[in-house]
Amino acid sequence: MSDTPQDPASALSSELERARQLLLGRHYEDALGAAEQFLVEQPTSPEALFLRAVSLRHLRQIPEALAALERLQHDYREFSRVHEEQGYCYVELRDAAKAIAAFERSVEISPSLETSWAMLEGLYRMTGDALKSAAAARQLATLRQLPREILQASQLLSDGQPLRAEEIVRQYLSVACNDAGAMRLLARISLELDRPEEAEQLLETVLERSPHHRAARYEYACALIERHKYRRATRLLDELLKLEPDNRQYRAAYAAAYVGVGAHDLAIAVYDGLIAEEPSAELYLSIGHLLKTVGRREESIAAYRSAANLRPLLGEAYWSLANLRTYRFSDEEIAHMRAAQSSSATPLVSRYHFSFALGRAFEDRAQYQESWRCYERGNALRRSQSLYRPEIIEADARRQIELCTREFFERRAGSGNPSAAPIFIVGLPRSGSTLLEQILASHSRVEGTQELPYVPNIVRDLTAGRGTDGGHADVLESLAAPDLARLGERYLSEAGAHRTDKPYFIDKMPNNFRYLDLIHLILPNAKIIDARRHPIACCLGNLKQLFASGQEFAYRAEDVARYYRTYLDLMGHWDAAIPGRVLRLIYEDVVVDLGAAVRRLLSFCDLEFEPACLEFHKTRRSIRTASSEQVRQAIFREGIEQWKHFDPWLDPLKTALGDALIRYRS
Repeated sequence: MSDTPQDPASALSSELERARQLLLGRHYEDALGAAEQFLVEQPTSPEALFLRAVSLRHLRQIPEALAALERLQHDYREFSRVHEEQGYCYVELRDAAKAIAAFERSVEISPSLETSWAMLEGLYRMTGDALKSAAAARQLATLRQLPREILQASQLLSDGQPLRAEEIVRQYLSVACNDAGAMRLLARISLELDRPEEAEQLLETVLERSPHHRAARYEYACALIERHKYRRATRLLDELLKLEPDNRQYRAAYAAAYVGVGAHDLAIAVYDGLIAEEPSAELYLSIGHLLKTVGRREESIAAYRSAANLRPLLGEAYWSLANLRTYRFSDEEIAHMRAAQSSSATPLVSRYHFSFALGRAFEDRAQYQESWRCYERGNALRRSQSLYRPEIIEADARRQIELCTREFFERRAGSGNPSAAPIFIVGLPRSGSTLLEQILASHSRVEGTQELPYVPNIVRDLTAGRGTDGGHADVLESLAAPDLARLGERYLSEAGAHRTDKPYFIDKMPNNFRYLDLIHLILPNAKIIDARRHPIACCLGNLKQLFASGQEFAYRAEDVARYYRTYLDLMGHWDAAIPGRVLRLIYEDVVVDLGAAVRRLLSFCDLEFEPACLEFHKTRRSIRTASSEQVRQAIFREGIEQWKHFDPWLDPLKTALGDALIRYRS
């Protein structure tokens, strides 16, 4: 996630655009006035703050300009033009060292920033560094051969404005439709916008025209990994590694593909080799996550600490330690996190990682008010970077309820693939789904896999290009019996990468509750389990969790409450439309009477009782969710009402949940 907001050009007000034009016309006093007028209405607008700083610099008010830039840098550390503008200010002050540092930071963020390279070429030459000056000149010459639109879009993407970058590239491609570089850039933008299927298609087109384009082949492999098409990705990476066996990018991507198919020992070996050659914080984080997944807790702690030592302002390293849920921070670590969280040198993404880590640290010390403040701060920072719109999911749910009636399913009875192998566990994150997964995975006939992405991938493909914002109900109506059978077979084939010879396997993707219509149609004999938890406990659990990706509803009380209510609406509808297809298990009931819950669960899945399911915490397997360390311990009742520690601050959440507080058990 980038550290600058993603505002499309259409969102710019006429006043802000007027400030831009005045600045371009060298009317600096008027530009300053227009920017400041805009800031009266929108005091945190990064573009207005930036235009104000540029105007101040042109008016030779350098200290004021630097102060304005420092304010911007505090929240938008990864905004390349802020650093470039600082460089210009230091040039005015004749401070070559600081100017060079600022311009170097700007091109580190945005390598396509031509003006910064031009300044660096001259500054290096002036300070006697002929080698760096020549290198900057070469980079500048390369950039000047590229179309202006591509340079502009690349800079916008680096500065965290992918929507504006996309608009420019698409307009350029409408004329230069065969430009491979532009298509590759659009693929990068699509990945940033969480549209990996578009990136895959774009890079396929590039490779059809230039099959030996090595960079495009690597990017295509990365897109396939994002699409969870690990087998195809590894085949591509095999070919690339034959050409460049020491290429670190290829090897790191290969490790990611290994992780995707559950070949954790092979992935660890690759990461170990890369770290031995040249350690980096990112590599330590990757291997730390993997070691946590396979239950090697002490080694994962050591890896996260190594990442933090290499980059003290890397908030993700500290959140990763906190997310182990068994790690306890020292006073010194808490002091460091406090300082880093409030420092202008800390990127925004690290600031919210530090905030969540501090929330967990203070919660462990029973300092609940301070803990809540940290969680609130982290959620506000994280939500500021999100484009989540709850009304889209709510509208899709209403359409599903309207269309996918009992009669709708009865007309399609007998369709789909007849396999009974999949066991789907659905619900919200932090609802106890990992506990149910671990219980089932302790059975000798059940394969525990992970949160499989294949149902959401099918939905993405069905709705691609339809402008449905992820809605799929209308698409289902058009699918015939052969289509449903084909999609069922596709799901089983893709999930096969995670299976051994056990007859059943688990797919614990919580948000699949939104797609039970599709699951029922393509896999009518699959088992479906609804993991449900008390609404306050579940929603608070989400508000305290910083997810690695997705779950954009989880960073504001109103959003998570609306999502929970939509979940109840949909699950209630599935109970009526496909009666008997879903087993509901409430987390609190499982904890109170584990034996009864296990027997209900196994009976529903047509499995004989096995004592190992009651001793699930002894089962050794890879677990990739936030609850991995918790389900490796015996169950305890004290956790049921932990949410009450935060009760004084939960009134907004309770109000937003409304009658969900009662009807969640119905």
